[in-house]
Amino acid sequence: MAQLGPFFPDQSDYPPIAMAVSGGGDSLCLAWLASFWRKNLLALVVDHGLRPESGQEAQQTIARLRAMNIPAQLLVLTDLKKGSAMAHRAREARYARLIAACQEYGCTDLLLGHQADDLAETVWMRQNSSSGPEGLAGMGWITVRPDIRLIRPLLGFSRTALRNTLRQAHLEWVDDPSNQDQRAERVRLRFLLQENDQRAHFWKLGMQSGQLRMRKERERAVQLAQHVVMCPEGWVALGPELPDVDVLAALIRSIGGAAYPPAQSAVVRLKDMATEATLAGTRLIRHAQKWMLMREAAAMAPAQQAENGTVWDNRFVLCLPASVSKVGLMVAAAGYGLARKMRNGQQARFCAVLPALWRAGKRVAVPHLGWVAEDEPDLRRAEFIFRPAVSVTSSSVYGAVAQDS
Repeated sequence: MAQLGPFFPDQSDYPPIAMAVSGGGDSLCLAWLASFWRKNLLALVVDHGLRPESGQEAQQTIARLRAMNIPAQLLVLTDLKKGSAMAHRAREARYARLIAACQEYGCTDLLLGHQADDLAETVWMRQNSSSGPEGLAGMGWITVRPDIRLIRPLLGFSRTALRNTLRQAHLEWVDDPSNQDQRAERVRLRFLLQENDQRAHFWKLGMQSGQLRMRKERERAVQLAQHVVMCPEGWVALGPELPDVDVLAALIRSIGGAAYPPAQSAVVRLKDMATEATLAGTRLIRHAQKWMLMREAAAMAPAQQAENGTVWDNRFVLCLPASVSKVGLMVAAAGYGLARKMRNGQQARFCAVLPALWRAGKRVAVPHLGWVAEDEPDLRRAEFIFRPAVSVTSSSVYGAVAQDS
């Protein structure tokens, strides 16, 4: 754990270290081990409500955690509906709820129970989908998000080792029947990996790819620092020449507000063409003898209710004073039609993709331009912070040396 720090002191006047505990063998073993590491912990148990018995299992898990002297908080998902892409939607909803709870309790670290078999399965799935070296790194020991670090301390230990640990400690866990349902791709691959005894091979491939990914991250950071300017308005000045393909792909992901970069082949074509074009929700243009990368107007998020902390277009966080009336206040793109004097010399196509505040269909503030409607003085202290879902460079940790088992 020391290699995955630093952590807050283990004292009650500091925020606790949070753990996502489903009650399964992996996460329950994580909690049991963590209880020997420190006392100031908080277990977060999510009841997704997708199975009739999920509520009872969640309560059972909380009881087991409290028997270990670990405080636990139940988080209930109420809006999940069965249907297509269920696993993906449930995972996204679970993470969103977990991170919201971490913010509520002031936690900056969230421990996850992913283990070596999970890593091997992820690497194999990505190899089957022709992922590049970065994708083959699989899961990180540490994944840094804007507000929290996701930490996976168990990536060096197998599923069997964790369950054997629980058996030795005379602890029971919950077995989710969906983990045996071979209609799911990951479950089918899990059984194949076990039958072919390839788990160690793909785990090692993930470790090696992770080391390569971290090296590339460092190289990317150097190139960005020397040649690229990230602007708080949500666009990027690339300089007179386009950057390397992997750097350009990372920038496109960030400016486009996407979770994953575009296909490398598409980025190669974009770089080879060296002409104005759109890709993955971004627009590459030539401006003042330099290349610029900006958001594609047609791909931006629709209008949504404005609240303090609203994340819009997966890139901007709204900071709104408490004195501002929220009635009819919406966040949306500034759009065209801004007067020249309002644009402060900026081209209309740049200003059109800035975040703005609207009320009753009327544009009332564009904070990046310092413009506020005369009848909305309270909006002068409103601001949008450019914070993409995934940063261009990462502080995440991959491929670290760990015990094999």
